[in-house]
Amino acid sequence: MSIMEYNGGSVIAMVGKNCVAIASDLRLGVQSLGIASNFQKIFPVTDRIFVGLPGLATDVTTLHEQFRYRVNMYTIKEEREIEPETFAALVSSTLYERRFGPYFIEPVIAGMQRTPSGSYKPFIAATDLIGCLNFAKDFVVAGTASDKLFGVAEGLWEEDLGPEDLFETISQTMLNAVDRDTNSGWGVVVHLLTKDKVITRTLKGRMD
Repeated sequence: MSIMEYNGGSVIAMVGKNCVAIASDLRLGVQSLGIASNFQKIFPVTDRIFVGLPGLATDVTTLHEQFRYRVNMYTIKEEREIEPETFAALVSSTLYERRFGPYFIEPVIAGMQRTPSGSYKPFIAATDLIGCLNFAKDFVVAGTASDKLFGVAEGLWEEDLGPEDLFETISQTMLNAVDRDTNSGWGVVVHLLTKDKVITRTLKGRMD
């Protein structure tokens, strides 16, 4: 067994037309033993950025606090809010610092990136546990159900999905994928970001 699968959990981020969504399951377990059904793996960084942290549960808490500290320091020093692309670089460098004794987390980043013209475009990225960045134009996945998430998302995702269609697509992808993975599931939380608001919805899933 890989230490990445010890507590289970999966995260997916998906791009739509002028919107982006990120979803995770809510299960916390120790291998096949279930412990909690309300474990948060997605955290707000700013009003326009969310980060998902699937992996070892203790490192989820540690890295969340680490990112919170570094983002606050950036905001104080730069006197402006961090952008998603900059935050992705911060995540990458934070993980690479610890490459010889890494955090067992594969972060997924979703946000609305401000363009030079003042508009916003969706941004998603993911890294491995030593910070190698993967940028995508459709979706990124991480966690124990990542193989299943890839398969379902490939079949359901389309270009230029509106906010409600994107929510439906990411919800169906997550619910169907975690049903086929014993280490993920027990409900899903979805965060949908547009340029002016964030919608958070919690979905019921199978509890067996």
